[in-house]
Amino acid sequence: MLILLLMSLTLILALVDIVIKFYVEGNVARGETHEILDGKVEIRKVYNKGFALNLMENHAEDVRVISAFTAVILTIYQCLTLLRKKHTAKKIGLSLMTAGAWSNTFDRWVRKYVIDYIGFKTKSEKLNQLTFNLGDFFIGAGGVLMLLSLLFQKSGKKK
Repeated sequence: MLILLLMSLTLILALVDIVIKFYVEGNVARGETHEILDGKVEIRKVYNKGFALNLMENHAEDVRVISAFTAVILTIYQCLTLLRKKHTAKKIGLSLMTAGAWSNTFDRWVRKYVIDYIGFKTKSEKLNQLTFNLGDFFIGAGGVLMLLSLLFQKSGKKK
């Protein structure tokens, strides 16, 4: 039952991010911002042809291939992990990471770039310039859960 739930979660989260990206693409002009949450968060449209922080942006085809390969490997690892007993945090983490990976991979293959749309207002000008999408947050949160799972798994084995 947990397998079906987490596979569904992966699909739903990836689709939610993809739908939001379609909305932003059609309804937010580049350079336009919409403040939410008392101005602490901005909705804006930024195109990213590379990985995080535009890494390898001049090698978009390589980024597309690496992204697809990574999404496939993550999916296989997720499926194998879901078949194992226990490791719930790891399973949730992998499900989140896989959702984010597929959402961004979808963009890279369909649009040739990833749409980022969430920015934060901070005291730092450099941080204010960063823009993310939900898929990025899924990957980050999934990575944290995976790390915590590994830390607690190892500390549990030592006892």
